[in-house]
Amino acid sequence: MRNTKLLIALEGVIIAAIAVVLSFLPIQTGNAYFDLSLGLIPLGVYALRRGVLPGMAAGFLWGLLLILLGKAWILSPIQVIIEYPVAFAFGGFGGIWAGKLRRHLLADKAKDPVRTAVSGAAIRTVVFAGVTAAVTRWIFHFIAGVVFWGDTAPEGMNVYLFSFIGNGGSALANAVMLAVVLSILISKARTLFLPKDRLA
Repeated sequence: MRNTKLLIALEGVIIAAIAVVLSFLPIQTGNAYFDLSLGLIPLGVYALRRGVLPGMAAGFLWGLLLILLGKAWILSPIQVIIEYPVAFAFGGFGGIWAGKLRRHLLADKAKDPVRTAVSGAAIRTVVFAGVTAAVTRWIFHFIAGVVFWGDTAPEGMNVYLFSFIGNGGSALANAVMLAVVLSILISKARTLFLPKDRLA
């Protein structure tokens, strides 16, 4: 049990490090209101592999590392905490679907141990997980957009609408990205989501 917990923790640190590296890729716009957050992909796999709490812990570490590495947009201590460790932690909230996904994958494996095909139910579960992760993380960016970034809205524009449009674009783009990529990954490599120590 202790070795399993250590393995889960080490996996989480590695996932957070990979997510940080992906944050430096040119596809990142550097605009707080619209980014494809590629680090959500390994975080999504990890959260579905290990569960919601490890997933959120890895996301928290990812956000913290971005602050320490100078990649965060900082207006105030509260803002940076909300938009980085807290919001990024909820990027792992898709892990609430981990138990359901595990049951689907074990059922698929029991039906046909040789083939790697997964059921539609398993694919739908990772889609729900991806949307959950993107939307719950977006909620915190939306709040920060209203409270801390509202003065950057065009003159006369409602700050709630401004934050909804700006952050909503990122939420939608990331939800679609996660749903598509996680669906492909589980179709091609279901063992990524079902480690050997969870086969029982």
